[in-house]
Amino acid sequence: AGETAASEATKIFKDANGNILQDGDTVTVIKDLKVKGTSSSVKVGTKVKSIRLVPDASDGHNIDCKIDGIGNMKLKSEFVKKA
Repeated sequence: AGETAASEATKIFKDANGNILQDGDTVTVIKDLKVKGTSSSVKVGTKVKSIRLVPDASDGHNIDCKIDGIGNMKLKSEFVKKA
């Protein structure tokens, strides 16, 4: 019973293709994403290195990352694919 409780506590995040994501992975954005508060956007095909997964995100953004030219961002795993 202890093993099932431990496995339920660890969330598994999957990309748009169903691949399992882990901390430190490199992902590629699959859709143009507007950056809140600016007129810029993240273009399709942008590579994001060294992602960090946030399991308790209440807003649905479960990836924490840094994008060159934009800075720190939060992304949803459904808009990325594993590179």
